[in-house]
Amino acid sequence: MEADSSSITTTSSTLAAPVSSAKPTSGSVRVWNPFIRVFHWSLVIAFFTSYFGNDDFTVHNTAGYVVLGLVLLRIPWGFVGPKNDRFAHFVRGPWHTFRYLINLFRGRPDHHLGHNPAGAWMIVTLLIVLLVTTLSGVLMTTDAYWGNAFVEDVHYYSSDLVLVLIGGHLLGVLVSSVLHRENLILAMFTGRKRQPLP
Repeated sequence: MEADSSSITTTSSTLAAPVSSAKPTSGSVRVWNPFIRVFHWSLVIAFFTSYFGNDDFTVHNTAGYVVLGLVLLRIPWGFVGPKNDRFAHFVRGPWHTFRYLINLFRGRPDHHLGHNPAGAWMIVTLLIVLLVTTLSGVLMTTDAYWGNAFVEDVHYYSSDLVLVLIGGHLLGVLVSSVLHRENLILAMFTGRKRQPLP
């Protein structure tokens, strides 16, 4: 889951650039395309179906393979998809991320039409841990690793870690929604976020 930190303009090429959240807004702009929105909510449904359907082998495995398929679609999409979906467009370096977090704790975070720096690293981390979880789950079904304690531990602990990361992700979404006065959960349904004036 690189844009500079200059003020946002109305063009789509600078959607990831931060702007002051104090600026007035002028309507809304489409940020999340259908692929990203369908991917996001499908991943949510598939992960929780697999996690809480652990007692049913068929449900657990089928949903797990759906999670794996979605992750394997999202990773290459992050390199060849539209500009706003590419990792290089929204994943920032340590300094940008640290500065964003400092401003967040001060209650004055920069506004980003796309993913903010902290959210971007959360996305990357979630994709990596989901990949570890699903691939270890696949290994558990093979003759070579059936009953392997290490692989089982990796699978179980990484799936629990995903749950913790989701909690952190939701907390970040709620805090950002309050500070920026916009509904980020709704934005992932509609694909639209408010457009600050230049």
